Amino acid sequence: MTTSSKQATQPAQPKRADARRNEQMLLDAAAALFVSSGVEVPVREIALKAGVGTGTIYRHFPTRADLILAVYRHQIETCAEAGPALLANSTSPYAALGQWIGLFVDFLVTKHGLAAAMQSDSAGFATLHASFLDRLVPVGTELMSAAVQAGEIRSDVEAYELMRGVGNLCIGAGDPRYPARRLVAVLIAGLRP
Repeated sequence: MTTSSKQATQPAQPKRADARRNEQMLLDAAAALFVSSGVEVPVREIALKAGVGTGTIYRHFPTRADLILAVYRHQIETCAEAGPALLANSTSPYAALGQWIGLFVDFLVTKHGLAAAMQSDSAGFATLHASFLDRLVPVGTELMSAAVQAGEIRSDVEAYELMRGVGNLCIGAGDPRYPARRLVAVLIAGLRP
């Protein structure tokens, strides 16, 4: 067996704890800057916010597209994991739903930048979109069901409908004259019975 075939059959080594921490800090910093400044924010700004060198970013994410995709996946997981935690720790299911929708809006702002960055890879974007639906619609359903059971929102709106509506309201979020978050808040307030 040659050296290259041995390497091909060996399982990948797990990342060291500091490498995982650096990657997490990078993803958090990049996500925050993508939301506030768009996906074209300079890598040096992401590195500064994460407290690492630019070389660390390129070690984890060799291209901007790699970074954008990783942030997209990271935000899906962050948003999915936040739903149950918000439901357990908020003053009411309606409050949890509102907070979760705020995280969802942050995700959508990045997602729109991702769509522009991935125009040439429609199959890859479709796969990511399916992953987004599979992970987040059930969380939205759980939050909305809890709010319906508490009598805090109307029962005739499905999670997919609400999420699609929020998504449509976020399309113009890059325009400073368009108050997407305020309009999303109006939509969420309209769920009240």
